[in-house]
Amino acid sequence: MKLNTRIPKSLKPYFEEELNLYRFNRNQNDLPTAWYHLERAHILGQAYPWHHSYVHWKMLLFGIYIKNYKEIIGQIPRLLVGGVKSFVGYIPVGNTGGANVPPLKPMAIPDEIMDVFKKAGVKPLA
Repeated sequence: MKLNTRIPKSLKPYFEEELNLYRFNRNQNDLPTAWYHLERAHILGQAYPWHHSYVHWKMLLFGIYIKNYKEIIGQIPRLLVGGVKSFVGYIPVGNTGGANVPPLKPMAIPDEIMDVFKKAGVKPLA
């Protein structure tokens, strides 16, 4: 079993770019696009405890912002256990992280995100 602790330096800029795009679109009140970038950040960071938990924190805050109680309630357990599962390398690869999908369901990673992993020289379950 591999214990994950830090996001690779080669992947971190892509993760941060998704968060920057989330913030930009949220500030522009383009909420669907903002959420899209949070989901992408989740896929990129889900193997790394701090990054995984941080995205769930942002998803919880987004749920509060849009007053979506399903998202708020759905993010609380994800926030509590997501980082632990990342630490021990047990994550549903490709899962987008929102309350609209089962928390343990693996999902296909979009081609453009797979390209990011390849550019960074990182396997999705690193």
